[in-house]
Amino acid sequence: MDERPITDWLPLTKKEVEKRGWDELDVILISGDAYVDHPAFGTAVIGRIMESEGLKVGIVAQPNWQDDLRDFKKLGKPKYFFGVTAGCMDSMVNHYTANKRLRSNDSYTPGGESGFRPDYATTVYSKILKEIYPDVPVLIGGIEASLRRVTHYDYWADKLFPSVLVDSGADMLVYGMGEQPLREIMRGVKEGKSLRDLTHINQVAFLQSKADALPPTDWETVQLSSHEVCLEDKIKYASNFKIVEVESNKWQANRITQAVGDDILVINPPFKTMEEVEMDKSFDLPYTRLPHPKYRKRGPIPAFEMIKFSVNMHRGCFGGCSFCTISAHQGKFIASRSEASIMREVEQITKAPDFKGYISDLGGPSANMYKMKGKDEAICARCVSPSCIHPVICNNLDTSHKPMTEIYRKVDAHPGIKKAFVGSGVRYDLLVDDFNKNNQDGNHDEYMEQLITRHVSGRLKVAPEHTSDATLRVMRKPSFKYFHAFKKKYDAISAKFGLKQPLIPYFISSHPGCEEEDMANLAAETKDLGFHLEQVQDFTPTPMTVAEVIYYSGVHPYTLQPIKTAKTREEKQNQNKYFFWYKPEYKDWIRNRLTFLKRPDLAQRLLGFRNNKNTWDKK
Repeated sequence: MDERPITDWLPLTKKEVEKRGWDELDVILISGDAYVDHPAFGTAVIGRIMESEGLKVGIVAQPNWQDDLRDFKKLGKPKYFFGVTAGCMDSMVNHYTANKRLRSNDSYTPGGESGFRPDYATTVYSKILKEIYPDVPVLIGGIEASLRRVTHYDYWADKLFPSVLVDSGADMLVYGMGEQPLREIMRGVKEGKSLRDLTHINQVAFLQSKADALPPTDWETVQLSSHEVCLEDKIKYASNFKIVEVESNKWQANRITQAVGDDILVINPPFKTMEEVEMDKSFDLPYTRLPHPKYRKRGPIPAFEMIKFSVNMHRGCFGGCSFCTISAHQGKFIASRSEASIMREVEQITKAPDFKGYISDLGGPSANMYKMKGKDEAICARCVSPSCIHPVICNNLDTSHKPMTEIYRKVDAHPGIKKAFVGSGVRYDLLVDDFNKNNQDGNHDEYMEQLITRHVSGRLKVAPEHTSDATLRVMRKPSFKYFHAFKKKYDAISAKFGLKQPLIPYFISSHPGCEEEDMANLAAETKDLGFHLEQVQDFTPTPMTVAEVIYYSGVHPYTLQPIKTAKTREEKQNQNKYFFWYKPEYKDWIRNRLTFLKRPDLAQRLLGFRNNKNTWDKK
């Protein structure tokens, strides 16, 4: 057990504040997650950044919002503002399955217990604070606020919501990864400025009266269709999304405005992607890398247990997948740490009392994008594409895997490391020469051999997501033929070294553009490849994604052309059942359903023929 002094953590109680000799806090952070002082947990990162700027910071983690609200009062009133986040996940995604069933656990709570945060946590916390402390500013951030910063469709309520700033009553919103705007905000408030004086900062959003002039700026301004227009016109809502996505992924972006009621929502352009020195500065802050000691008797925090011995090497993802929120929140440009910073973290991990020599993950949002960027960044500065690899890989993208290969080898050589695994999903299409032509020096093959022989923990996760090319185009994913090519290469290297480490492919059912017949094809094709699928997911329309817009509006936001989507529970369940063709309870249903769809050929591929004993022959 770690016996560090309690003052090594940011304070959670009045007593801990007093132990630091403080009479007052500058900022109080309210979080929907338990407090884990680790760089993978946003509240810890934000708190440590504020601390590094000389501020006195306290945290109220998972406050009770259903009693007399004493948790919101226990640290008193901050000097500057309250910072509010729902936590590392959108609270609705955290709470509900794709079928809108309440989940029975919460990975960000001790013991995995559910029920420690409200639905729409950002809004609930902010409203409570505004009621108790009407004169104290509230700054909201985190993934929930970030993805709900403009008019958005909420799948769980099945309606459009305005910007979370409207419902929450918060004074300002920070979107995306918060280090850069927060440092600017910190400097401003220390100079005596209010949040309302800081409307010039990149990567923030705020509401102002329609009657007031917009703050002066050198940025061009792009106006979205108003919230009220979106309520009446789904096509206008879809058109808005394209503007927001394009501007969110540009280096030289425009300011966005949207009318809502008597106010104007103003969203300032994002900062340019963090440089290596900025990334290192964030990851090298004095984290204890442990949950706060108050949780010891409540059981382990599952999300922490999963990453406690992992190393996040980079942020961002240039895939731009239609269903994914990573690029919407972290951006499409990769922000990488230095090799020295990564090795310092590895060294820290080896000193943990319960470390047994195994690193669970050397990765990032996609495992193999570390150090990848444009060869000529002037081209990137003008780019408006939401993806660097769809429909084809940009010839300006440096996809060298050499920096990763070298880090893997250095970590392997560390005397305190027995094995370092890659647990993040590998973007396999970057490793297929037919798809990725940027492999002149053969570094992809070198990386694959290093990965497969040294860093696979039993099985390797990849995400083809579908087999239908039509569906894959909507997903912004490459043709399934490239998965075949990758599997062939993977199997050859595995055979060469006598390894039996199965590939585990991830797939999604009921994604926009996917018909029931496409799912039957998927089941048949993956069966032919020898897979009994387990890692499957029913599509959830998450705010700020292309797929969410299609689900709600019925059209693609870039073409405004109709795209069919499974919406009813029956349609969604029908698609999902094909994943499990090998389960006896589904076999009769699948055969009858495919007969109805006039696809007996698929029934035969999946199930074989019925014999005279009325059971299924294996094929």
